[in-house]
Amino acid sequence: MRFFGPAELVAGLCHTDEQNPFPVWQDGHISPCFNQLVLGALPHAGMAIFSACYLGTTRCSLFQTAPPCGWRLRLVSALLAALLFTADVVVVSLLQQADMYLDVFADGCAILAWLVHFSAIAVLQSTAFRRTRGPPLLLLLVLLSVPNVVITLMIYCDSQEYLHLTQPLKLARFVDAGYTLYINAVDGSPLIPESAEPDTGEMVAEDGSSCVSRLFYLWMNPLFRRGQRGELDRPADVYHLPQKLRTNVVCRYFNQCWEGDVGLLRVLHKAFGLRFYILGVLKVLVNLSSFAGPLLLSALVNFMEDAGAPVSTGVYCALGLFATSLLTSVLQNIFNYEVSKVALAARAALVSSIYSKALQVSGSSLASCTLGELVNLMTADSDRVVNFFRSFHELWSMPFQFCITLYLLYLQVGVAFLGGLGVALLLLPFNRFLAIRILSNSKGMLRCKDDRVKLMTEILFGIRVIKFYNWEPHFTQKVNDSRKQELSHLKAIKYLDAMCVYTWAALPVVISILTFVTYVLLGHQLTAAKVFTTLALVGMLVVPLNAFPWVLNGILEAKVSLDRIQRFFKLTNQDLQAYYALGRLLLSCLNVSVFLVLVQGSLVVVVGKVGCGKSSLLAAVTGELSRLSGVVYVADRAAGFGLAAQEPWIQHASVRDNILFGKAHDPAFYQAVIEACALSDDLNVLPNGDKTEVGENGVTLSGGQKARLALARAVYMDKDIYLLDDPLAAVDTDVAEHLMKKCIMELLKGKTRILCTHRLEFVYKADLVVLMDNGTIVRTGTAAEILPLVEAVPKKLKNDHNMKEKGLFTSTKSLSCNLLYSHKQAGGLSWRVYRTYWAAVGGVLAASILMSLLLMQASRNLSDWWLSHWISELKNNSSSRTNGSTSAAFSSPHLLLFSPGGLMSFPSSSVQTFPSNTSSDVQFYLNVYTCIAVANTVFTALRAFLFAHGVVCASTFIHRRLLDRVLKATMTFFDTTPMGRVLNRFSSDVYSVDDKLPFVLNILLATVFNLLGMLVIISYSLPWVLVPLLPLALFYFRTQRFYRHTSRELKRLYSLTLSPVYSHFSETLTGLGTIRASGSSARFVEENARRLEQNQRCLFLSNAAAQWLDIRLQLIGVSVVTGLGVIAVVQHQFDSVDPGLVGLSLSYSLSITMLLSGLISNFTETEMQLVSVERTEEYSTNLPIEPQQLNLPSAWPDQGRLEFRGVVLAYRDGLPNALDGVSLVVRPGEKVGIVGRTGSGKSTLFLALFRMVELDQGEILLDGLDVSTVGLAQLRSRLAIIPQDPFLFSGTIRENLDPCGRNPDQQLLDVLDQCHLSSAVNRMGGLDAEVGERGKCFSVGQRQLLCLARALLTQAKLLCIDEATASVDQKTDKLLQQTIREKFHDKTVLTIAHRINTIMDCDRVLVMHAGKVAEFDTPAALCQTDQSIFHRLVGLRGE
Repeated sequence: MRFFGPAELVAGLCHTDEQNPFPVWQDGHISPCFNQLVLGALPHAGMAIFSACYLGTTRCSLFQTAPPCGWRLRLVSALLAALLFTADVVVVSLLQQADMYLDVFADGCAILAWLVHFSAIAVLQSTAFRRTRGPPLLLLLVLLSVPNVVITLMIYCDSQEYLHLTQPLKLARFVDAGYTLYINAVDGSPLIPESAEPDTGEMVAEDGSSCVSRLFYLWMNPLFRRGQRGELDRPADVYHLPQKLRTNVVCRYFNQCWEGDVGLLRVLHKAFGLRFYILGVLKVLVNLSSFAGPLLLSALVNFMEDAGAPVSTGVYCALGLFATSLLTSVLQNIFNYEVSKVALAARAALVSSIYSKALQVSGSSLASCTLGELVNLMTADSDRVVNFFRSFHELWSMPFQFCITLYLLYLQVGVAFLGGLGVALLLLPFNRFLAIRILSNSKGMLRCKDDRVKLMTEILFGIRVIKFYNWEPHFTQKVNDSRKQELSHLKAIKYLDAMCVYTWAALPVVISILTFVTYVLLGHQLTAAKVFTTLALVGMLVVPLNAFPWVLNGILEAKVSLDRIQRFFKLTNQDLQAYYALGRLLLSCLNVSVFLVLVQGSLVVVVGKVGCGKSSLLAAVTGELSRLSGVVYVADRAAGFGLAAQEPWIQHASVRDNILFGKAHDPAFYQAVIEACALSDDLNVLPNGDKTEVGENGVTLSGGQKARLALARAVYMDKDIYLLDDPLAAVDTDVAEHLMKKCIMELLKGKTRILCTHRLEFVYKADLVVLMDNGTIVRTGTAAEILPLVEAVPKKLKNDHNMKEKGLFTSTKSLSCNLLYSHKQAGGLSWRVYRTYWAAVGGVLAASILMSLLLMQASRNLSDWWLSHWISELKNNSSSRTNGSTSAAFSSPHLLLFSPGGLMSFPSSSVQTFPSNTSSDVQFYLNVYTCIAVANTVFTALRAFLFAHGVVCASTFIHRRLLDRVLKATMTFFDTTPMGRVLNRFSSDVYSVDDKLPFVLNILLATVFNLLGMLVIISYSLPWVLVPLLPLALFYFRTQRFYRHTSRELKRLYSLTLSPVYSHFSETLTGLGTIRASGSSARFVEENARRLEQNQRCLFLSNAAAQWLDIRLQLIGVSVVTGLGVIAVVQHQFDSVDPGLVGLSLSYSLSITMLLSGLISNFTETEMQLVSVERTEEYSTNLPIEPQQLNLPSAWPDQGRLEFRGVVLAYRDGLPNALDGVSLVVRPGEKVGIVGRTGSGKSTLFLALFRMVELDQGEILLDGLDVSTVGLAQLRSRLAIIPQDPFLFSGTIRENLDPCGRNPDQQLLDVLDQCHLSSAVNRMGGLDAEVGERGKCFSVGQRQLLCLARALLTQAKLLCIDEATASVDQKTDKLLQQTIREKFHDKTVLTIAHRINTIMDCDRVLVMHAGKVAEFDTPAALCQTDQSIFHRLVGLRGE
């Protein structure tokens, strides 16, 4: 039986000669065989395959109108084309010509292709492509089949018989072909879209996309176009996540995997393990295919050297190179993308689980964690665990690569490779030592950073008090000391990094030298082939050797973070079933300290001195404390409580959202709550009414407004039991009376109410009064029974005014709608940002760094050129066999020897590679090469250490300027800017400047210089290589431009949506008591999922955009590799090859694509990190700062005489005047009480005096000197104030009383005794006892007493007291007033009244109303005037 080979089959099909079965040219035309098979059947097969990919595109059922006429025209055209080719098959069958089978085969392919194409168009009409021109790929496929028809027509035209009327069948074929060409043109015509681009905010990423769309990320194109138009401004503009990556889907599956009490690692493994291991198989394929490149290139250059080699060998090498590089590119891209998706799902699961756990942990367990630690779990720790997913496959992949490389080395130099390897393994401990030192310094730096950020948080939280006391220099010094420690660690890290760079450069040199020395000592002869192949493999060996410690460190860090998260998950949950007992009483507490039984619908008032345990009693009722013994029972506990905490917790939302707290809006009840809580007047003056945004922690509200808003929220919950923790403390008498009557007594009538208060005038309305002391209930009974035990006092004593007008809502809409998301910069970075960083590094130092980079790159390229020159000389002076092997071996190292990874000049290692060659020529080349290599090593070290030094200088300069400017900023800035936004500058932005920016900038600079060096060498060696590079450069430029716009905006949107996730978590932890008491945990979990989803969308698309770019650049690389392979084969035919120069150019050209890819990604990343410099620079230069005059008389003020002359003041433009023409005189040593309603301007008087806000008109004179002419520091240091906010910072009691250390300990103990704090302080351990974060070891009242003690230390002639004892019990308050009168008997004292009786013995009383002086006289005189406002207030007291 005869077997047909490929030649016989083709000859039979095409009816050609077996000697030349497949001619390209025949009879002056392209041959019919080539035309029908290559230009006809092949494009049609491609059309069929790619059209089939679109058959699975997801349909969209939302279209109501008919499709555009363009789609119908294409549909008809495709069907006609299929029919015409069918007709042609019939005609060919009838004609019975010699090449009939060729035509039938080609027509058959065409019929199949057009039918599949017809089906694809029919499907696409019902998809998102309906309103577009359709996939560009389809148009390209149609156009590819046109040349076949054109050439067929040309053949028919030349053959007259086809145009003869006597040959109707042949004429029919000609008409067929002509009409088919027309139809092809119609089908390929662009479709004009009838409507605008689809809204990307409504599209779902990836789901429903075809295989081709997924492979090339074509589904990203609408988003890229939107980004290019500059319309990617909001998180809502980006695609939705694919269904499988939705946060709720991932979390549901993750929770299903979490069965019982198992470790977090096991749950992660169960949830994501299988998918992750499948990706490991893909990684193996990627690793194996990456080794094919160097081997095929070696074979290709071998072919070039052998003049007699058949062309087919070169073609196979070029095709193999194309296939393997394409496969590697595609597989690597898919692997990276899929790993990022697994990491994204793991992130969603972790963050959601941490949030859910925080809502379930018991109060006592949670007390062991600080707020910062918990936030760190969600931020740093979860990120480290997620990074584990990216680095895990590298953990086994690197040793795998290492082993294969060692085996290839063994094939090259035998056992000699063990010499170099031995030293490499000995260097590993040194690398490990460096890694450990870097890791320990990183931990130290992060610890110092945490301390600094914690300090900055406290400074920003108490900035008003710091400015009042003139403590800015002290706190600046504290922050600078903390920063100094942080920078010492940073400096160590950067210099150790520089050492790593240097060892990276030295390692290949050492390995190469020892390998070659061992090889020669074993008696072998070195050849160029051995040298260059070994060098390439050493380069491949060095990458895993150097990178492995870092991968290992990353995984160890992930393990540490995993353990921290695991410890958090093991904290005891709140077990309300066990906490509460069963029974039938409404509410009862029974344990060693407390015995209390309450009946339904009663009003219970809890009284007692500061720190007696009132708030703890309420916490015991809600289950926030640990029950050691006894019984707690609450009827219908599942319904929750209406809790108004002592420190009001306000959400970052609108006023209405704060009150509704997730409940449906009931207009009638809502209005009743507003009126009962006295919020109507406040809402009327707001710019957007109840839709006005409240800032972070209620930053835009006064203290009284916060208290009433928190009360309104509790009331609107409509619970059966209400726990009210002193909600009347921060409001004046009128408002307190209104709240008690309308809200607590009327609106909440029939509810069980427990009210903790110091306002004894309301105690008479209670059904039951509870007196507490030292955590124990001393007695319960009626008001008449209990009040004599507290103190015999008149009824309505408390006249506690609202806090400060400064906190009124802003009247500008821009602030209120802009609170949730901070300002997002748009477009590219300005040159000013680059100039700023240049100046921060220092001009001379920056120039030196660039010069050392230039010298390093020049010496490296010179060594490469010298190497190629050496090879050329070897070729000229040695046998052709050696030439072949030399050149072949030379080009194999292309991927590593000249790659961007090899920034440290791997070739320098070949300096000592010919010890066995004794000729003087080799010695000469070796000496020159040694000199260049040594110079390169020196410049490398110089560049590494200069860069490290420059980075530390920049970090120091930027932080110092930022801190200085922020602490000098006006109070208006702090009132209108959320604290988190300012804190972000000092935390994440400074961290970026310290660590992230230097890392990417270092790589970017190296890449840029590497690229420049390569272009210079290529231009010198083979100028013609630049010809294909020019269109490539144009395509590259357009691609990166298209990419960068969107990529930059996506990363900005990611940063923008990340803050709300973290701030919501912090907010939740702060208000945990309120959330749990009201039973709102589930709603907060949903809100967290919503915010996280928004952030995940931006992160997912940012990752996808990077892969979109990567696949395109990889394809450019594949094109370059294939093109160069073809050029090599063509050059072989002309026999004009210089192996040194061609090898060098080939190697450089191959790595250019990788460099270009690195250039875009590093430039984009550098831009993103420079945004941090931009943000810090914005604060360092644009913040409004307080005036800084310095002139001051030495003994001023010596009397304390104060005069206001026509003072007019508004907080900001557009707001009403807070002081409107105030004129008054306070005599030296006079005691003045100040009263007035909320917003009357009481606190503003103090703000104006301390110049917290500058006057619009008028002047304030102190001892005859205008305070506006005095330096702020001097002015504030000569005045004293006791502010309403009891601000304490972390540290000891001594540091809080006297931060600057000006007073002896005995004096501090004396003032503590005078403030009745001695016993509490002694219990805690004296002056060195810690006060806790924001003074949490003290009750609110005790904190106010500590702040009072500070004022007693001062020697100021003028004391301002701003409601300083609002949370102090009455007995203590009376004693304090006596202390103040004695200590300041000869000083001028201004007191904003918080209890009317405390100012009855003042010399004069100032009554403020609407920013004006309403009354100013002695209390006695004002009480005798019936129309007097003060008379009415005193009258209320006596009712």
